[in-house]
Amino acid sequence: MPVPVPRQRAIPAVECGQAQAAPVAGGPSDEGAPHPGDRSDERDEARNATAGDNATPGDGVPHGVSAATHTNLTLLLIEDDPTAAPIVPDLLDSAGKPIRVRTARNLTEAERLLTDDVHCILLDLALPAPGRVDADDELAVLRHVLRLAPRHAVLALTASGDAERGAEAVRVGAQDYLFRDELDGRLLSRAIRYAVERKRSDTAERRLAEGKLRAQENARLERGLLPTPLLEGSSLRFAARYRPGRSRALLGGDFYDTVRTPDGTVHAMIGDVCGHGPDEAALGVELRIAWRALTLAGLCGDELLNTLQQVLEHERDDDEIFATLCTVDIAPDGRRAGLCLAGHPAPLIARPGLPPRLLPYDNNGPALGLLPGARWPRTQVELGPEWSLMLYTDGLIEGRVGQGGERLGQDGMVEMIGRQLAAGLSGEELLRAAVHEVRELNGGELTDDVAVVLLDRVR
Repeated sequence: MPVPVPRQRAIPAVECGQAQAAPVAGGPSDEGAPHPGDRSDERDEARNATAGDNATPGDGVPHGVSAATHTNLTLLLIEDDPTAAPIVPDLLDSAGKPIRVRTARNLTEAERLLTDDVHCILLDLALPAPGRVDADDELAVLRHVLRLAPRHAVLALTASGDAERGAEAVRVGAQDYLFRDELDGRLLSRAIRYAVERKRSDTAERRLAEGKLRAQENARLERGLLPTPLLEGSSLRFAARYRPGRSRALLGGDFYDTVRTPDGTVHAMIGDVCGHGPDEAALGVELRIAWRALTLAGLCGDELLNTLQQVLEHERDDDEIFATLCTVDIAPDGRRAGLCLAGHPAPLIARPGLPPRLLPYDNNGPALGLLPGARWPRTQVELGPEWSLMLYTDGLIEGRVGQGGERLGQDGMVEMIGRQLAAGLSGEELLRAAVHEVRELNGGELTDDVAVVLLDRVR
């Protein structure tokens, strides 16, 4: 190839990499991981915050910003002899403004000039690739540029008639290919605009696909972390409702579970780890799994809670972390139950023809993790032939009522459930209505986690 002769044009400081350019909204700085020439993530975010004033048409210009103030498109030409032929004539964008052109005679110069405000790269495929490459790989230089600039649109420049090589370049990752001898200003301008928009569209489509994949993974994770009740062989009906307090979280510190042991006893549990972060959510899952394993192994009452406290003390990151817990073991005949409370609100029971009420909580022991060697008495409760038993966490009763500081409280919850039962609600429908009404009374989203479990025995 001819000896390269530098193009005699004044390159502004920002084009020479001597000054920092503000990125264009929707341009390369929005499209993925930083390339080696980028500034730090923190600077990128600061520049992106002010990029609205430089947005190009179609880039989602913020309200109040005129599209006429958009920044010109910038093309980086990588060609070892940019003056050998006028391959880059005068170029105009869709608004009729000149497209800025930077030239690099090799990949080292290209990396220096590849700043955030470059929108498109025009690459001569005849350039030699750096380092040791496969001699048979005609697209080695393109592969190198794609690794160097994964967020930029790339146009491949090849010899006239070499359509096969151009098509292969598009398959590898270029947005389009052009023949060197057929370029004119109108064709190249249109190709640049098309490549930039196609890259932006491809990026948006990829992000959409990634978002859907994350949503599917989150759903699978949630199904794995939330329990599946083991009630095979039981006549009891089960329903549950879970709502984490953290925005966009899968789980909070609340946890619950229900299992039936071989002797026909149904064991139900609900608990609450203090705090709302991911560490508390993880600890709640550990306690739930431990409770299930211990229950299936035959432990119950004080012995079970004492072992759970040991698990909590071993797994927590801070000695001040504690968890409240309520356990109920329902006899095989369904008419009576044993109740243990560890600093947790008492369950609600509703029977046909009677107003709902709270189960006794006089023997409420301390929360797990507060007192070494604590005891948790087990209270025997008569349920009757037909009943609904609701276990809940304090997120259901600590929401505000109206604009003042008054809380719903247990009395307010009992009254609310009574009204909903009188209206004929039951099961999932009852729990959904209860959580919805608590949220409405609070005037918006609840800040605490909410978990509710409902067991029904009907004749």
